[in-house]
Amino acid sequence: MRAAASSPVAHDRPPLLVLNVFVQRSHGLVRVAADAQPLIPADAVWIDLLEPTPEEEKAVEVSLQIDVPTREEMKEIETSNRLYEDNGALYMTATVAAKLDTARPEISAVTFILANGRLITNRYVDTKPFQQFISYAERHPNACQSAIAILAGVIEAFTERIADILERAGGDLDLVSGNIFMRNGRGTPNSQDLRRLIEQIGFNGELNSKARESLVSLGRLVMFVQQTGLLQMSTEQRSRFRSISRDVTSLSDHASFLGSKVSFLLEATLGLINVEQNNIIKIFSVAAVMFMPPTLIASIYGMNYHLLPNLPGTYSNFFFSLALMLASMGITYALFKRKGWL
Repeated sequence: MRAAASSPVAHDRPPLLVLNVFVQRSHGLVRVAADAQPLIPADAVWIDLLEPTPEEEKAVEVSLQIDVPTREEMKEIETSNRLYEDNGALYMTATVAAKLDTARPEISAVTFILANGRLITNRYVDTKPFQQFISYAERHPNACQSAIAILAGVIEAFTERIADILERAGGDLDLVSGNIFMRNGRGTPNSQDLRRLIEQIGFNGELNSKARESLVSLGRLVMFVQQTGLLQMSTEQRSRFRSISRDVTSLSDHASFLGSKVSFLLEATLGLINVEQNNIIKIFSVAAVMFMPPTLIASIYGMNYHLLPNLPGTYSNFFFSLALMLASMGITYALFKRKGWL
């Protein structure tokens, strides 16, 4: 009976909360276990919520006296709902590109919260920039001196990642351009090659679109950090954010250039498809015109008129009409050749 009585108590036990909490140490950033009391250590500089449960969100809200946006709130498009100040904390939601190494890149929202000298990130996808920054900060203490430094480092990781993606997309588009305009004596690409080129252009265009959307969002976030009066940043930190802003602007211009190149290459490829289709239609048209005179001659000689030359006889009529057909085809072909239509 005692064992049975203890069973409901086990079911009423609160779920175990495991958060990604980072503290600063002499050698760099260190991840600490946050599954016991206190849930968030006093020296924590970064709390990373990766696909958090409602219990984890509630625990962070109670511990830090902040309001963690839900996944639906993070999808709000209006800038006023993405960048704002509330109760002494900065809330910044950025749209970042994710899964860029896969066949289906996507866009995901990431929320950055600066409150009480800590950085809280809320995200639902494990992107490579976060992984790269964590690995870097674990070996470089200067990268994690403060929550603002961590925020700058994460944004720099995203800009570097997007720069690599834009460089890769630009290289692929250069190859496509070479296949379209510099055939090296191989002639016009066939329909299968053109279809492959369109697929390649479309994929790089989608990749560039995701990168450009991410850059616009990050640019707004960096501008908001620079203009807010809630943060006390040193001259070095302000200079760092200005440098990030210039990098984002430069990459946005490059993404715009790649977008124009994607449109140009797509139009050029569709133009080649039209040329190929016109050539096919021209061949059928020429063949039809070449067979029109022989058809006319055959129709005339199929009539029973005694006034037609060489009509009497068994074979003379056949050979004479056949000669006229071949002569008419030869004259038509020579005329088309002389006009440059073939």
